[in-house]
Amino acid sequence: MFDVLALPFLQNALLAGTCLALVAAAMGYLLILRGLTFAGHALPNIGFAGAAGAVLFGLHPLVGLFAFTISAGVGIAVLGKETRERDLTIGVLMTLALGLGLLFLALYSGYAERVYGILFGTILGISQQDVLVTAVAGALTLAVLLMAWRPLLFSSLDPQVAQARGVPVRLLSILFLILVAISVSIAIQMIGVLLVFVLLVGPAATAVRLARRPLQALALAMLLGVLYTWLGIILAALSGTWPVSFLIATISFLVYLPVRLLSPLWMQRADKRQVVPQLLAAHSGPSLDGGRNSDA
Repeated sequence: MFDVLALPFLQNALLAGTCLALVAAAMGYLLILRGLTFAGHALPNIGFAGAAGAVLFGLHPLVGLFAFTISAGVGIAVLGKETRERDLTIGVLMTLALGLGLLFLALYSGYAERVYGILFGTILGISQQDVLVTAVAGALTLAVLLMAWRPLLFSSLDPQVAQARGVPVRLLSILFLILVAISVSIAIQMIGVLLVFVLLVGPAATAVRLARRPLQALALAMLLGVLYTWLGIILAALSGTWPVSFLIATISFLVYLPVRLLSPLWMQRADKRQVVPQLLAAHSGPSLDGGRNSDA
């Protein structure tokens, strides 16, 4: 096993996978808090359609990925004010994108290997340059997320109270979904459409069952995401035949299932009302209410 870890292609996969898992877990935690897991499923599929369109017009697939996912993210944030409206908006945008993707593939006369590869990813075949690009993009995404963390968390837990305290809820929603779209677009090239959704939801879904505090849940989601990714990549390299996506998805499910079934025995899910007052007390300054007096 240790001989396998010395292989350059596996080291590249582990490094890139670690960066992607960290970003996906952070985004996935906020997606769950905001009730946007459907968006986490839709954006990778929408990105696939964008990649197909880019190939049809002779462009790099990343151009189509960015164009479609960012447009869809902004559309979801602007049009989906209520939960029901949001789900309908996501569903309509995803079906439109999938229809366009089928049209693009039908019109393309060449061999769309680059497009089909986006479905499953090529994480075991990435280069050192890919690792560097992934690391830089992941660091920048996490830096932006960290700068907006407190108001994002506040608006995720109770958007009505956050808006009343002067938090720009709609602007934060647009910013967050743009960050998710960028993260999804970068990750799809490495790990594929199928695995992106697993890393977005799987680790975070388990973490929120085990941790009461937001930062604890975030850290646990990131840790689980990295562990799932490393185990999946190493097992895939050792087996030589099993796909990385299948292994990571299976590991994620096998961890989540007992946690989901047994968690009520040792912990009740944290009530949002226990967290929001703490945020109000700790973050009532200019960073949340734009400098307004809390008694105004």
